[in-house]
Amino acid sequence: MARAVLFERTGGPEVLTVRDVETPAPGPGELRIRVEAIGLNRAEVLFRTGAYLTSPRLPSGLGCEAVGTVDALGPGVEGFAPGERVDVLPVFSQNDYPTYGDLVLVPAAATVHRPRGLDPVQAAALWMPYLTAYGALAADGHLRPGDHALITAASSSVGLAAIRTARHLGAVPIATTRTRAKRQQLLDAGAAHVIVTGEQDLPAEVAAITAGRGARTAFDPVSGPGVEDLARALAPGGALIVYGRLDPRPTPLPGADTFAPITSRFYTVFEVATDPERLRRAVAFITAGLDTGTLAPLVDRVFDGLDDIADAHRYLESNAQVGKIVVTVRH
Repeated sequence: MARAVLFERTGGPEVLTVRDVETPAPGPGELRIRVEAIGLNRAEVLFRTGAYLTSPRLPSGLGCEAVGTVDALGPGVEGFAPGERVDVLPVFSQNDYPTYGDLVLVPAAATVHRPRGLDPVQAAALWMPYLTAYGALAADGHLRPGDHALITAASSSVGLAAIRTARHLGAVPIATTRTRAKRQQLLDAGAAHVIVTGEQDLPAEVAAITAGRGARTAFDPVSGPGVEDLARALAPGGALIVYGRLDPRPTPLPGADTFAPITSRFYTVFEVATDPERLRRAVAFITAGLDTGTLAPLVDRVFDGLDDIADAHRYLESNAQVGKIVVTVRH
């Protein structure tokens, strides 16, 4: 038997239960992974509550990335062997391959050999943040050395990865946070400047930091009316990239009030994850950054065992973290 986290109705963390399930057998193109650690993502909260881009098929599992060792191979799988340490990339639907469990099935195409030097907890904190940041900031070459990158909600795991990705590209990361509580941690994580939006005027601060030029790129998971301030903080020709909807209020067209010469668009990690060539380049970029030390996983807190999954989700929803939340898996 295997153990898996399931929920029968959408709702708060209390709907999550750990149950014994039949040990899954891998089919063609699949691996069975003996899971060592799971990285938590905001997408899993949205999926659990029924507010994600896709709705859960109840009763449902959840989770979209994990790390562990290969336990079994399905027909036609090459390049892996039982016992190898691997990481599962978030490139599939949680309905199809949920990863909250101790023995889970995943597509071989979504699996990579673990970069050397990473333990399971570090590996579980790596891929979603850096794949997301790579696709938004590095993939198209828009952000250049010397440019300023405005990164909002910067204490999230993706925000921290974006800070380091911007520095890896030679750009200047400007982080935002609502209160002073996380200011020093963002500076320690590599932000060149931190704007406390609860106290400071964001467009004015960006103008002062950039000598009036504005930021080349704004990377934002919040959306809502705040995009108007982000548009005012951008340089002519700048880009606003929105990758979340933490603010449920309607989002106006950025720059509509001033006819600002900027571009804006929505973005998800699946733009990279579902394109094999772009994914290959992303993995190469991240691995190279690990080798040079410019990129590194940042872990806020580790929960011990699947039985702590509801508490881990409560902590994720508290927004108290600075970095990734990881749940280890006992066997």
